[in-house]
Amino acid sequence: MDIFEKIAKHMGPIGQHQKWSHGYFSFPKLEGEIAPHMNFRGKEHLVWSLNNYLGLANHPEVREADRVGATDFGMAYPMGARMMSGNSKYHEQLEQELGTFVGKEDAFLLNFGYQGMVSIIDSLVDRNDVIVYDAESHACIIDGLRLHMGKRFVYKHNDIESARKQLERASKLVEQSGGGILVITEGVFGMSGAQGKLKELVELKKEFNFRLLIDDAHGFGTMGPTGAGTHEAQDCIEGVDIYFGTFAKAMAGIGAFVASTEQITNFLRYNMRSQTFAKALPMPMVIGLLKRLELLKSKSELREKLWNVATSLQKGLRERGFDLGITNTMVTPVFLKGELLEATALTMDLRENYGIFCSIVVYPVIPKGLIELRLIPTAVHTMEDVQRTLDAFSEVSSKLKSGYYKENQFEI
Repeated sequence: MDIFEKIAKHMGPIGQHQKWSHGYFSFPKLEGEIAPHMNFRGKEHLVWSLNNYLGLANHPEVREADRVGATDFGMAYPMGARMMSGNSKYHEQLEQELGTFVGKEDAFLLNFGYQGMVSIIDSLVDRNDVIVYDAESHACIIDGLRLHMGKRFVYKHNDIESARKQLERASKLVEQSGGGILVITEGVFGMSGAQGKLKELVELKKEFNFRLLIDDAHGFGTMGPTGAGTHEAQDCIEGVDIYFGTFAKAMAGIGAFVASTEQITNFLRYNMRSQTFAKALPMPMVIGLLKRLELLKSKSELREKLWNVATSLQKGLRERGFDLGITNTMVTPVFLKGELLEATALTMDLRENYGIFCSIVVYPVIPKGLIELRLIPTAVHTMEDVQRTLDAFSEVSSKLKSGYYKENQFEI
C-alpha cells in the first residue's frame, strides 16, 4: 500500500476528527494579551487552559527582560549547538542557578521539554539496563521508553507495592545482564493532578539498588516551601537522583533542564543527541528565563496567590458535588459522566453561552463514558473568576444530568 493512501484511511485516534474539530476543539486560537481573559472566535472568554501558573507571562519585569534580550542579542544569538559554538556565560549562569535551586550540583539546559525527556532516557540507559515506570507517565516518557532496547516494566499508578514487585523482577534481570535499574515517575501528574509518591519510592532504595528520575514539569515553581519542586514538597530532595523540570509551566517560557550530580550532568551534556546536534536556546529566552527564575525565587506571593485560587476553586467544586478525582495539587480535573457527543455539546455550551474556555479530555485518553474538564488555576485569576466558573459548572452539570446535551447539539 502507498504510505499516503494508508494515512488517508487512518488519520489516528485524534486526527480522525480533525475535519470538524480543527480550530475549535483542536488547534484553537486564543488571542490578545496572555491573561485569564482572552478572545476566542471574536468573543472574550474566561480561560482556564494556560500553563501560566505564576502569571509570569505578562509580568512587566519579564516583558522588559525579554525585550532587552531581543534588543541586545537578536533571536539568532548564539549561533550553533552548545558544544560547538553556541555556548555563553548566560546559559551557564542559568544552569548554575537552576541546579542550586532544585538542590543538585549542576544542571543542563534543554531546548524543549518533550524532546529533552526522550533524550535523557535514551542517553542514560543501554540494552543491559531495566526501566521501571509509572503506568500514567507522560507521553514524553513513553516515547523515551520506546527508544530503550532493554527490558522495561510498568507498575500500577502510584502503587508502591506494584512498584516493589516490578523492582523484584528488574533486580533478577540485572543480576544476569550486569546492568542497572532506572525508576521513572512524575512529580505532579498533569492530567489527574496527583503527586507522584516520591518519598515512598525513595524508601524502596533500602530494598533495591536503583536510580530515580522524576519529570516535575508541573511541580517546578509551584510545589514545595520555596517552589523548588515536588521533591522539596515531599522532603526527599537527596533521594531524587535526576530532576527534570520545564520552563513551559511556572516559568511561562520554553525549554527545560535536567539536574543531577556534576558527573551525571556532564555525561548528559556530552551524550544527549537532541542537544548535541541542535542549536542552542536563543539568548532572549535565556535572559528572560534568568529574570523568571529570579522572580520565582523572590516573589513567594505569586505562589501563594496560585494556591489561594486553586484551593478556592477546588473547595467550591467539591462542595457542589463535583468529582475531582485524586488531585492534591493545583491541577483541577472535573470528571463528569457522558459520551463524546455530550462532551462536545457541553464544552461548546460553556464556551458559547457562558464564555468559559477550558480543555476537554475524552476517550481514548480517559475511559469511555467519562468527560474530563481540565482547569489550570493561575496566580492572576481572581475570586470573581472562580465564582463565575462555579456557577457555570453547576448549570451545565444539571443540563448534562437531565439529558439536555443528548437532545441539543451545537454547530461550530
